[in-house]
Amino acid sequence: MGQVYPELVQAQALMTEILKLEEARFQKTLERGLKLLAEETGKLTGATALPGDTAFKLYDTYGFPLDLTQDVLRGQGRGVDVDGFNTAMERQRQEARAAWAGSGEAATEKIWFEIGQRVGVTEFLGYEVEVAEGEVVALVVDGKETDEAGNGEVSLIVNQTPFYGESGGQMGDNGVILGPGQGKKRARMEVSDTRKFLGNLYVHTGKVTSGTFSVGEVVDLAVDYERRTRLRASHSATHLLHRALRGRLGDHVTQKGSLVAPDRLHFDISHPMAVSHEELVAVEAEVNARIRGNSEVTTRLMTPDEAVEHGAIALFGEKYGDEVRVVSMGGVDGAEGDAAAAPYSMELCGGTHVRRTGDVGFFRIVSESAVAAGVRRIEALTGEAAVAAVAEQETWLMGAAAALKVAPGDLESRVVALLEERKKLNRDLSEARRTMVSGGGGGGNGAGNGGADKQVAGVTFAPRCLTDVPAKDLKPMADEMKARMGSGVVALVAVNEGKASLVVSVSDDLTEKFDAVSLVRIGAKTLGGKGGGGRPDMAQAGGPDGAKAAQALEAIEKALAG
Repeated sequence: MGQVYPELVQAQALMTEILKLEEARFQKTLERGLKLLAEETGKLTGATALPGDTAFKLYDTYGFPLDLTQDVLRGQGRGVDVDGFNTAMERQRQEARAAWAGSGEAATEKIWFEIGQRVGVTEFLGYEVEVAEGEVVALVVDGKETDEAGNGEVSLIVNQTPFYGESGGQMGDNGVILGPGQGKKRARMEVSDTRKFLGNLYVHTGKVTSGTFSVGEVVDLAVDYERRTRLRASHSATHLLHRALRGRLGDHVTQKGSLVAPDRLHFDISHPMAVSHEELVAVEAEVNARIRGNSEVTTRLMTPDEAVEHGAIALFGEKYGDEVRVVSMGGVDGAEGDAAAAPYSMELCGGTHVRRTGDVGFFRIVSESAVAAGVRRIEALTGEAAVAAVAEQETWLMGAAAALKVAPGDLESRVVALLEERKKLNRDLSEARRTMVSGGGGGGNGAGNGGADKQVAGVTFAPRCLTDVPAKDLKPMADEMKARMGSGVVALVAVNEGKASLVVSVSDDLTEKFDAVSLVRIGAKTLGGKGGGGRPDMAQAGGPDGAKAAQALEAIEKALAG
């Protein structure tokens, strides 16, 4: 297939890596599902079929396929209530439909459709201007059309507007709409959002603070210029970021989503693994280099096919009209001044952009994370927000360096040394606690309070009530005490911030007489906890009432005494 689809050959290494990751993810799903399935079938008797609700829970919550559930149970001579599974599936679908219908979105979509059918599309003027006039063609209050709208929340539609409607990840414009006339009685609307419905019906939403707007009158529309300027910078930065990521990570990187806000941006990309710190540093440096280059940002109208032929990036699955806007930035390295050379970045885009890349100012990546399997999200800042972020980070850095009494350049090595020292101290502390507890030290309010070893019904019982001991240290302590005793029962309760952790350990020669799980559950009940689990020789539990730690040990002692 490589001869017909050469891109498959180019992406062979990437596809192999993705397949390995998907296989690993499915293996985890399989292991988790088999464990849960075993727990559920353990509750059934005989050859009873697995309930449909349970099979659906495995599928819906844990991603365990129905056919796999059936295959596993078939080997056990057990079936699945498929009708019950289908009923649960349909119930979820109906609940989802009801939730959507009750959210108000269905009614809202209907009214925009009716208005759009009547008034047609809104002409967008915002590529050239931020201030314009427009005729009011519809007003909507509380989900219903009206001829007039006064004080309160209003949605207003005009025949033409400079306000950008939210789309392509870019947030809609804010600003002001003023009615006819002059003076204090002039109608005024503070626009808090602008959205596009049905392709090109622009809906301005906001609050009328004075006067009354009427259908048919001509109004003045003014976009919040400062906010629009910051939106332009963020949007242009996403184009530079996209190109830099493709150059650094590979051409498999495609846009999967974005948010373009005045104070921040995030950009979702297809990539099978986390982007390393080194890669992020290189990408950020590349974007800032392009910003400093201050190259012109140009826009051309083309057909979608022409745009792709020229090398423009189109979003997969996006619907384009007969004519599209192609936004280009920068030039090819070493080809400055060559008009025939392809630009650094070229994308199909209907958003608003800066005039020159230098208008972005400064670019700063602040985080990278996973949003779905094979999709990574990069969050960044531009302009003054990016500068402020760097200044804030420098303040933190200088403060930390001052607190540790080292130069900023030595901060990392000092922190690493402190962490190693902390690990050693924790190891020494844990060892000291184990020595004290296993030695029977106690009495008073120290870590080993709870009493010395005692004989209960001919069995050595070692109860200890501990404070400020991590729960993870209890099992090793119990093992050491049991080894010292040779034969007996150990019960340790650790209280931290009012909550109790409990471990019971039984020597192997006594497991037929005493079950650690049963004993730990008795103690957990006294502590206000539920359940407890483990093996006959070692079990653990917990409870919210640490004040009853001593009583929990007494309850276990009574159980031993019979």
